[in-house]
Amino acid sequence: MNTTTFDLPRRHALQRRGAMDWAFALLVLAGGGYAFSRYQASMDVYEQAILGFTLPTLIALGWFWKPLRWLSLATGAAVLLAIALYTRQMDDFGADLAAGEQVFLLKYMLSSQSAILWMSLLFFMSNLFYWGGFFTGAGRHSVAEAAGSKLAWGGVFMALVGTMVRWFESHQIAPDIGHIPVSNLYEVFVLFCWMTTLFHLYYEEKFATKSLGAYVMLVVSAAVAFLLWYTVARGAQEIQPLVPALQSWWMKIHVPANFVGYGCFALAAMVALAYLLKTATTRALLVGLVGVPGFIIVLIVAVRLLADVTPQTITGLDGWAGKIAGVMVFLGVCVALRSRLSARLPDLPQLDDLMYKAIALGFAFFTIATILGAFWAAEAWGGYWSWDPKETWALIVWLNYAAWLHMRLMKGLRGAVSAWWALVGLLVTTFAFLGVNMFLSGLHSYGEL
Repeated sequence: MNTTTFDLPRRHALQRRGAMDWAFALLVLAGGGYAFSRYQASMDVYEQAILGFTLPTLIALGWFWKPLRWLSLATGAAVLLAIALYTRQMDDFGADLAAGEQVFLLKYMLSSQSAILWMSLLFFMSNLFYWGGFFTGAGRHSVAEAAGSKLAWGGVFMALVGTMVRWFESHQIAPDIGHIPVSNLYEVFVLFCWMTTLFHLYYEEKFATKSLGAYVMLVVSAAVAFLLWYTVARGAQEIQPLVPALQSWWMKIHVPANFVGYGCFALAAMVALAYLLKTATTRALLVGLVGVPGFIIVLIVAVRLLADVTPQTITGLDGWAGKIAGVMVFLGVCVALRSRLSARLPDLPQLDDLMYKAIALGFAFFTIATILGAFWAAEAWGGYWSWDPKETWALIVWLNYAAWLHMRLMKGLRGAVSAWWALVGLLVTTFAFLGVNMFLSGLHSYGEL
């Protein structure tokens, strides 16, 4: 035995932490202690347990990925400032929500709606700068992409501020209205936007490439566009009381776990699109990227003409047909410019590895979310599984990615086939998330558009 290896110091992971690591941990614990002492009366035992679990998790994540600690501290400081501005003039519930329209910083920056609008703007600008990197000269493309990355960080920051402040605002309306903001489409789209972007930023640093930002921020920008439309069309930014089925602590863990999965699947699909632009023949791209949306339009038209649907649903179907036609035009432009859009992409093995890691992580969390959803269903409706449309399509999504991982790990699936599969998987996931809410009814009808 070579004993020299045992002469080297083998310090425990905790002993390798520096002063900044421990300072971050102390600040997180201090913030958690403040939240517990200030809001303990509003939390049940489950919420207290979730808070207790969140603190060491956030510390570990901050130690693992240093940019996350600065994001956490900046978010905490901004939220505390917003709360201080709200509580400067107290009312019966502890804060004057009218200050959101009167105090300059709240009205234009830190109220939940203002912060989410800033998030939307920053994500759009990030996408523009990332895409600008493809069309600028040597050297300038890296400047544009670096700006896109910084704007993406800014968007995540404003999204987190908006989410946390909205949580506080909901508790100030009335004691029985306050809830974690993951209860409707407006709130979960904010969750999807910042979570998908954060996953991208992590892999951007890990794989040392910013050229994928244009692809990933494309799907984030689409989600932001939907969010803005939903806000204008439905006034969705208004905080509403929870329906009885959502008044459960299961929601606080089921929904975020679900959207870790959705975010990872969206990331994998955009990486798959980059992979295909880099490798597939022009004919295959045109058949796939134009043929698949074209088939969806034909299906929508068939439903429009043959099915017994309401006028409101017909209007919605026609609107989605137009949106998909726009997507087809955009994808056709991507195919035409594929040489420029794929020139600086990472190598194919790196893209394939990123696609696999994103799907594996998303599948793990989606599995956890599905199990948690079954427990929630048992509590709310008396049964773990009822073949509700939402549950059925969640199972289809799970089986799709389970088959993808099986084929990769057991059969060595690689290349264009796995990329096409991941791209189609996003369509399946999108229907499970939005299509079921639009066209099908069931126990999850509280999530209708």
